[in-house]
Amino acid sequence: MADELEQKALITIFGGTGDLANRKLYPSLYHLFTKGYLKDHFAVIGTARREWSNEFFREKVKESLQDIEGASEHAEEFASHFYYQSHDVMDQETYVSLKNLSDELDEKYQLDGNRLFYLAMAPNFFGTIARRIKSEGFTDTAGFHRLIIEKPFGHDLESAEELNNSLREAFREDEIYRIDHYLGKEMIQNISVIRFANSIIESLWNNRYIDNIQVTLSEVLGVEDRGRYYDESGALRDMVQNHILQIVSLLAMEPPIKLTTKEIRNEKVRALRALRVYEGKEVHQHFIRGQYGNGEVDGKELKSYREEENVDPNSNTETFVAAKLMIDNFRWAGVPFYIRTGKRLATKATQIAIHFKDVPMNLFGNQQSLGGNVLVIHIQPNEGITLHLNVKEPGQGMVTMPVNLDYVHSSQDRMNTPEAYEKLILDCLRGDATYFSHWDEVSLSWNFIDHIAAVWTTTKDHFPNYKPGSMGPKEADELVQKDGFAWFPVVDE
Repeated sequence: MADELEQKALITIFGGTGDLANRKLYPSLYHLFTKGYLKDHFAVIGTARREWSNEFFREKVKESLQDIEGASEHAEEFASHFYYQSHDVMDQETYVSLKNLSDELDEKYQLDGNRLFYLAMAPNFFGTIARRIKSEGFTDTAGFHRLIIEKPFGHDLESAEELNNSLREAFREDEIYRIDHYLGKEMIQNISVIRFANSIIESLWNNRYIDNIQVTLSEVLGVEDRGRYYDESGALRDMVQNHILQIVSLLAMEPPIKLTTKEIRNEKVRALRALRVYEGKEVHQHFIRGQYGNGEVDGKELKSYREEENVDPNSNTETFVAAKLMIDNFRWAGVPFYIRTGKRLATKATQIAIHFKDVPMNLFGNQQSLGGNVLVIHIQPNEGITLHLNVKEPGQGMVTMPVNLDYVHSSQDRMNTPEAYEKLILDCLRGDATYFSHWDEVSLSWNFIDHIAAVWTTTKDHFPNYKPGSMGPKEADELVQKDGFAWFPVVDE
């Protein structure tokens, strides 16, 4: 069976000495190795500017596996498939030696010319590397050629188009895999199953039965050491443009004809096309931004965003966004999708709350308020589903009480769910692009975001406007309250 599972490929990681490679990519590849997806016929080339030997590189790879239980047993064999090539992405000569090494390893491990290029480095080099891969003949082999790139994919629609055009000079759209690790999370991929495998859910998944949908991505950490990048980006570009709009498109899309990459992408794109684009004053009515100030959490004094390293002391960059999104199509007309994301909030959690409409009439007396029916999809740190219902309280009389039906994913399976990167790298090796962003999705989401950013850059806000350890500025609560709703509590279990 393992031989049927096995994927053959040469994986070249540009930025092979970096943090992402060490924390995520090497452990993910190791898990694929122990599960038999990578076996005898694979090799990994790490490239970066540092002058490392193969032996030193392999030691670094083994070090990255230290936290994995039982890794010492297979680490040596796994690391023997790794090779290092010192490389300057701007220097044509180093591509020649990299190409020679690639050809040697292709032959040594019988890889059938299958090549996966992972750009784990600054986006300003993406176009140069892609063009060199093409011009130096890396893709002149019989097998597949696929390119994985990390976000940010541009800073706005114009820069994203420029970047995309430079990549398309060397790779076809179906060979470009824009990775969004949120799409590799177990419960994000579960959205489609919850919807399309349960008639009781899908029959209610529309504006006749749903009041509102809420998506929350909250973090307790501040910007840490990402101050320079974050001050240019902000929560709108860093979180809403990719993670949140991807989640919204999965929630809002129509059922695809079949569960293939092409059909799912088509429906996500149609959902994003129906997303109402706000202009001018509408932005202030539907979008709230915030920036954390200083304060004390658990007895620890925390700096304000403007005091963080590499951040402008007068920064107008938002560390929090809340918004009311509207999807103007037949299924969702009139249903608000509320989103919020931010740093230095009360708890770390990603959850989706689907609020169903109240019963037409409360038969249990005015003194009893019924709890609403809410389907909550917990994405992180705990994974699972909770359905909030009303039942009769034990004892005399017809007194109602709320109950929760819980499915806790990780404990049910008695194992941690696979790391998102592990799943997505395997999908790429198999040629399954379902949970990667298509260019049409990227361009539509940037178009939406650019309209918000254009208004925000021309107006100063009164920052800071929320304390660390809170759930953001009070205006975020008012945004949902004026429609008669409230944010669903975020539970960090």
